[in-house]
Amino acid sequence: MKDHHLYFSVDQMAQVLGVSKSGYYDFLKRKPSLRNQYNQVLANKIKEIFMDSFETYGSPRIHADLVEQGYSCSRQRVARLMRAYGLQSKMYKKFKKTTKQADHPYYRGQDLVQQDFSALQPNTVWVADITFLPVNNKWVYLAIILDLFSRKVVGMALQETMKAELVVEALTAAILLRRPPAGLIHHSDLGGQYTSHALYKKAHAYGIQLSHGKTGCSYDNAAMESFFHTLKTELTHFKTYQTIEEARLYIFTYIYAFYN
Repeated sequence: MKDHHLYFSVDQMAQVLGVSKSGYYDFLKRKPSLRNQYNQVLANKIKEIFMDSFETYGSPRIHADLVEQGYSCSRQRVARLMRAYGLQSKMYKKFKKTTKQADHPYYRGQDLVQQDFSALQPNTVWVADITFLPVNNKWVYLAIILDLFSRKVVGMALQETMKAELVVEALTAAILLRRPPAGLIHHSDLGGQYTSHALYKKAHAYGIQLSHGKTGCSYDNAAMESFFHTLKTELTHFKTYQTIEEARLYIFTYIYAFYN
């Protein structure tokens, strides 16, 4: 009756439902139970965590966050409150491989990673790849570099063309952020951008070893495949960008304020 009082009179609803008007008014004066009060506290916190996660967390991850913060509740209770408030995590969509192997690579390095995506220290092995995103009915290209030790993004670049300058910009950003020692391994596929003279020149100047797996083989760069899956299923498949600047801002914020 309370939810529909703007559409029907109390007299009409009381008659249809077979209840007394006095009972309804007593209900309005009654204070909410302790359980209902706590549910409201939980609901507010659930909404906060859900929005902070870019609307990606489901009930298991939100429940884990609540428990870590000292809230007492079951996962079923969290799921029930999320359903009541229409909070649903984003779902999976497939994506395609972007880079193509160069016909005449300037530099083709050995595979120094050999599908071993682990590192004992930071700034010893970085992995890199490119994906594409729709912006205002055209494609733009995102280059990412991950540190295998922490799985954090250390470099990114977003441009309207998929030329060698794209991956050089991402590597430059990573170098400025991390100041890696000589001997760092930079692993990618055999795409034309990653076997270019421009990238080799940049890497050689800082003592970085270029490592190459096979193009189009997800197992040879599984860490990057995993990151792009996360990025697309948690952010870019559910957001429409009008300009490349808008896309760059949202992706930068997602990566450095949330994902890392």
